[in-house]
Amino acid sequence: MKAIRYHRFGPPDVLQWEEAPTPRAGRGELAVRVRATALNPKDVLTRKGKLGPLSPRFPIVPGQDFAGVVESLGRGVKGFAVGEDVFGMIGGLRTGANAEVLVVPIDEVALAPRRATAVEAAAIPLTGMTALQALRDDARVRPGEEVVLNGASGGVGVVAIQVAKLLGARVVAVCSSRNTDWVRALGADEVLPYDEQPLLERGRTFDVVFDVFGTAPWPGARPLLAPGGRYVTAIPRPRGLARDLASRVTGGPAYTVLVKSRRRDLQRLAQWIDQGKLRCVVDRTYPIEESAAAHAYVETRRARGKVVLTVGDA
Repeated sequence: MKAIRYHRFGPPDVLQWEEAPTPRAGRGELAVRVRATALNPKDVLTRKGKLGPLSPRFPIVPGQDFAGVVESLGRGVKGFAVGEDVFGMIGGLRTGANAEVLVVPIDEVALAPRRATAVEAAAIPLTGMTALQALRDDARVRPGEEVVLNGASGGVGVVAIQVAKLLGARVVAVCSSRNTDWVRALGADEVLPYDEQPLLERGRTFDVVFDVFGTAPWPGARPLLAPGGRYVTAIPRPRGLARDLASRVTGGPAYTVLVKSRRRDLQRLAQWIDQGKLRCVVDRTYPIEESAAAHAYVETRRARGKVVLTVGDA
């Protein structure tokens, strides 16, 4: 098979579409013929060597999000059949989705939503589970609460708008003025353009603050919380991880979402998509052979929604 691989850290041109060993499904695993695979900011950070000792070993095949077709079943696998459309996210620090074939544990994959193309399905796992776990599990959003999303037009933000609405919240979106109408169309009740006035200068408080973009870090964002409010960020920082552990023990107000790949969450997202309640937002697609150009675009931090790589004739 072929895969995107790189043998050293560096700029996008280190990415090569080259021959690689074909993985085989073991016990409790599926082999998936990939049709589409999405990029995430983590892919860029890993390629640049920013993860330090947490980086995978060379040669690195990037990517976590995928959609494709079940090619083979490992021993003991039930509930899936060869030829079925599936989607999912490689969990933890593992990567390998930017390839023609990948192997994934069955608890990290689910049947793909029927109303989504492979490109759309690949766009949702990491962003969808991040939004769902941040808002439902960490922030514990309740119906009628007011949630502010800092960075509402990016990959996680556009899903978080919709998930917060599905949880019954009133959504306040923070984005640039050029994206105001667009995030309203996704369901935001109110939009605060940061280029007109920074969020921290507005004197507002909210029940939940979700710092998707990382520009409203704790404790500077603490004044944004109403009494009993909760703060969650999608950007892990060393101090933030220690604070997150303390909050989980004491019930404190500040959390870092550490997304976990769960089949039940993938199934919930697929259900919402099939019910027409959740929209997959794709900014651009590139053939996987043009991964360097796709990485360069992600690095601009201007994408509205997801950047997806197509594999073969997807």
